[in-house]
Amino acid sequence: MARQKHRDSLIWGIILIVLGAIFLLEQFHIDVWDQVWRFWPVILIVWGANKLYLGLKERAERSETPAPDKTHEI
Repeated sequence: MARQKHRDSLIWGIILIVLGAIFLLEQFHIDVWDQVWRFWPVILIVWGANKLYLGLKERAERSETPAPDKTHEI
């Protein structure tokens, strides 16, 4: 649960930084929304790749079971 909360905090922090950067660039009359509109599929690709990576990583961690300790066998 704590890991999920930490990840959510990280995601919201990144979202706020990106939004702040977009509004700052707008103040310098740089049309950020045109670029976002043009490259929005890249966001979906990166998001999907991240989900795939995290899923595979979690699956690998679950499948790694420690070897049984054979020192206590009779």
